[in-house]
Amino acid sequence: MTNNNQLLQDLASKWILLNQEVMSLHDRGLYDRAAKTAQKALDQAEKFDDPEHPYLAASLNNLAGIYDAQGRYSEAEPLYRRALEIRERLKGAGHSDVAASLNNLAELYRAQGRYEEAEPLYRRSLRILENTMGAEHPDVATCMNNLAGLCDAQGRYGEAEKLFRRAFEIREKSLGKGHPDVAVTLNNIAALYESQGWYPEARPLYRRALSILEKALGPDHPDVATCLNNLAGFYRAQGKHEKAERLYRRSLDIRKNSLGPEHPHVAASLNNIAELNSAQGRFSQAEAHFLRSLEILEKTLGPGHPDVATGLNNLSGLYVSQGKYDKAVKLCRRALAIRKKALGPWHSHVAVSLNNLAGIYESMGKLIQAESVYARSLSIFEKTLGPAHPDVAVCLDNLADLYKRMGRQEEAGEAEKRAARIRAVKE
Repeated sequence: MTNNNQLLQDLASKWILLNQEVMSLHDRGLYDRAAKTAQKALDQAEKFDDPEHPYLAASLNNLAGIYDAQGRYSEAEPLYRRALEIRERLKGAGHSDVAASLNNLAELYRAQGRYEEAEPLYRRSLRILENTMGAEHPDVATCMNNLAGLCDAQGRYGEAEKLFRRAFEIREKSLGKGHPDVAVTLNNIAALYESQGWYPEARPLYRRALSILEKALGPDHPDVATCLNNLAGFYRAQGKHEKAERLYRRSLDIRKNSLGPEHPHVAASLNNIAELNSAQGRFSQAEAHFLRSLEILEKTLGPGHPDVATGLNNLSGLYVSQGKYDKAVKLCRRALAIRKKALGPWHSHVAVSLNNLAGIYESMGKLIQAESVYARSLSIFEKTLGPAHPDVAVCLDNLADLYKRMGRQEEAGEAEKRAARIRAVKE
């Protein structure tokens, strides 16, 4: 009996060390190494020979989380589901650990654009947390924050704002006004306002979030870099390029120093600086930054990750602005192929790639091809986001411009009217 207890203790000690290494590697963006170590931790957990051991559920969840970060969604989903099943059997359907698994699976579905599947999981997770933790618990706020992000992605801005604000109230009350999680929610509300063009309302929230994070975590923390990056994007959207560049570069320096020069967040900063350079007409600098960003993303996340598609899409846009349409088309098609494979053919990001490809065809004078691709983009936007989403209005405007070039004035007018009706509802 003593030997058996010692064996279990040794297994547990090894698992804990492996799990700690997994967390460290994940935080540093070393996903390939993290996945290998997480698999070792899973193998170790299976040595307990207990199909409902909590370490087994945790290992499955952690490996799924790494696959999720790598864009390996089809591999992540069965692991998340198995972890959820173990936790439900082990602790009951109303346990907070079950709520955590539901939230993780919902986040995976949200990343894939499977919004209708994600929402009931978020709401079930929220009900469990409210029943087990109480309505004012920080975990309830986290789940509300995630559900709000889903509503935001669907263009349900009123619902999103209510959920974000409720999450903010809970966090401020339970954690204090100076807690980093309070800053995260402020940042989310600011981003929601920015996406609707409410710049005067967004600016003080961004700045307050930054002030909280700098005070709570120090000026060189990665979370401060993220907030700086968001504030920089806010200034870029308003054409305040000098302010934006200073903040982007400070964010980049923090990320390089704290996370290392080849972390995906560093790639994101380089991409943002490249987009700013492009807007300023500094095309050679923009291209160098885009290429370096892509190099990092392909190395850390793999060539089939959706973030790589985003980088390719942005570089394609740079070539369009220079009239290098052949280069742009190749990159746009590659981005489209990645998104279709990783996210499925009906994801809104696939529609974005199609919209961009149609725009290139239009610039090349290939109007018939452009019309077909715009129409495909529009159908995806309508199916995934609903017929009254702002992105539908954008696509309709693009179609209207194309119809005018083709001399089809009546169809152009109808598309413009429908886009105007969508915007009138949102205002």
